[in-house]
Amino acid sequence: MQQKITPNLWFDTEAEEAAAFYTSVFKSSRIVNVTHYTEAGPRPAGTVMTVEFELDGQPFVGINGGPQFTFDEAVSFQVSCETQDDVDYYWERLSEGGKEGPCGWLKDRYGLSWQVVPTGMAEVLTDADPERARRAMEAMLGMSKLDIAALRSAADGVPAS
Repeated sequence: MQQKITPNLWFDTEAEEAAAFYTSVFKSSRIVNVTHYTEAGPRPAGTVMTVEFELDGQPFVGINGGPQFTFDEAVSFQVSCETQDDVDYYWERLSEGGKEGPCGWLKDRYGLSWQVVPTGMAEVLTDADPERARRAMEAMLGMSKLDIAALRSAADGVPAS
């Protein structure tokens, strides 16, 4: 039997709101199921307990578990982007109401960390020519949102315009 791994995201009370936000950002996404607390508690009966949702086919569960736990950078989700337009789209949408970080990292409005990464980045950062790789790494370390053209220019030793 093949095991499925489903990330479970702990929210205070925002699981349904967050699932609606994430499914609006990622194409081919949907909310699958919403469950509610009963009189058995521990939260008020009728309030949302869990939200099952899919982002581009990847299942997630959001739970309204209370304020005891919050997200931090120890866990993040990487969004691999084919084009700079995709990088721009996901960066803009996911950071809306959140906080931009360094090197393609951001925190969304719920405090969840994301890495928005262009697919060509790894080849530039691991170039066989150590000087090219160093220049690209230095450029990346100075960026918030990643710019693959700027990384390639830096690798080539072309000054930023």
